Amino acid sequence: MPLFANTPVEKMTGPYPRRRPALLVLCLSLLIVVMANTSLIVAAPDMTQDLGLSSSDLQWVIDGYTVPYAALMLVLGSIGDKYSRRGALVAGLVIFAGGSVMGSLVDGTGLVITARAIMGVGAAVVMPATLSLLVAIFPKRERAKAITAWTATSGLAIAVGPLVAGWLLEDHAWGSTFLINVPIAVVAVIGALVLVPPSKAANAGRIDYVGGLLSIVSVGSLVYAIIEGPHFGWGTGPVTAAVVAGVGLPAFVLWELRHPHPMLDVRRFAQRPFSGSMLAVLFFFFGTFGAIYYSTQFLQFVLGYGALETGVRLLPLAGAVFVGAAATGRLTPKLGMKAMVVAGMAIGTVGVLLLTRIDTGSTYADFLAPMMMLGFAIGLSVSPATDTIMGSFPESELGVGGGANDTALELGGSLGIAVLGSLLATAYKDRLADLVGGQLPASAMETAKDSVGGGLAVAEQIAKTPSAGPQQAQALIDAVHEAFAHGVAHTSLIGGIIMAAGTMIVLAVLPGRKAAENDQEEPAEPEESPKERVDVV
Repeated sequence: MPLFANTPVEKMTGPYPRRRPALLVLCLSLLIVVMANTSLIVAAPDMTQDLGLSSSDLQWVIDGYTVPYAALMLVLGSIGDKYSRRGALVAGLVIFAGGSVMGSLVDGTGLVITARAIMGVGAAVVMPATLSLLVAIFPKRERAKAITAWTATSGLAIAVGPLVAGWLLEDHAWGSTFLINVPIAVVAVIGALVLVPPSKAANAGRIDYVGGLLSIVSVGSLVYAIIEGPHFGWGTGPVTAAVVAGVGLPAFVLWELRHPHPMLDVRRFAQRPFSGSMLAVLFFFFGTFGAIYYSTQFLQFVLGYGALETGVRLLPLAGAVFVGAAATGRLTPKLGMKAMVVAGMAIGTVGVLLLTRIDTGSTYADFLAPMMMLGFAIGLSVSPATDTIMGSFPESELGVGGGANDTALELGGSLGIAVLGSLLATAYKDRLADLVGGQLPASAMETAKDSVGGGLAVAEQIAKTPSAGPQQAQALIDAVHEAFAHGVAHTSLIGGIIMAAGTMIVLAVLPGRKAAENDQEEPAEPEESPKERVDVV
């Protein structure tokens, strides 16, 4: 057997013999892409202190990664389909590693945001490539299990990112959380060349670049407006971006409907399994990412856990993902995709609603059950939804399918962090103003209202002031904790209601098991010949 995997999938006469080791490479590539977002959650306090980041700066250090990541996946997935999916994976990993090196070396806010944006471009290449290669390599009878492993890796990264970052931050500066990506990316590149076979669409036509440009502008503008508007006010920038997205998305749909070879055939949204699964992914990650975002802040700022301690306390979430993945592997063939997706969303909704009990007396135990329920829900529902989305695309469009799935995931996560984060900030500000309004100088009050970290920083300064002292500082700390706990409970109620509404929508849209089977028996496109189908797998 040759050292490098050189035989294209399209020329194989049977299933690829080293597909399981190849799956490990794909999952490793996915792991660092997701970790790049979750690890920053625990590194944020150190970065804020070292770089003197404002609330807006910190938001864009986080979301400088998100905007290109969400906007480019569909187009880059299509390019990978046409030219080389493995080539796209390797190129994406190299770009991602380059951005990581830059992020570990620079010490200016603008440069850190630039490094994060470069990493986002790399992630936008890697993410759809991993999913399209998985579907191309595995025969249909094994595909659901492989996608379950891929989904479980996403859940694992949510917990492992903070854990690894916390471990590094014990003895190293925040730049180490960027640098850890580099050796992993190098291993993944070598593994891709050795274990992952080349793959591309057999009969790919010309790429719909106009549709691609419209999707980039529309999705990028939408994500920008979602991030900037709720957090920092609907000024000229967010409003302009929202208008561009409002015009661009209908233009994209109209163009794709008229194009003979569209980048994304929007008629697929008329298929209930596809549209229902896309909505499920979007709503699910809306609630999950939002809840993890503010729960992690509570663990750090209110309960006082360090970065490593916070990462350790998120591990039960990862364990619950694997339990859910094992359950869905056994139950989906028996009960059907709809039952698993809706059940997972319902469990996730309950997990978010449990966070409405949070108050100043809450401990880690109050977060344990919600986190485990969210993890179990990820394992239970995301895999069958992703399998359905990918099954809606022919072999020639697997990269586009991966891009569509991942765009829904990233858009849902961005919405969750932006919308729920904005609601949390508003509830925190209002409550803090009620508790200590008029007791602090105007400038100190504005800093304290900006964030829970700002409130604690003001208290630290008060403790050093001879005219105030520790007693007044402690009173402010108590008020900040109470205001933030109130914000978490209030935001969780709204987030849970939105997730419950999403669950009901998905329940109505997804077809029953018999209807879904009928849809599969009547594909929207001509079937490949038996010879072509054997070559694909």
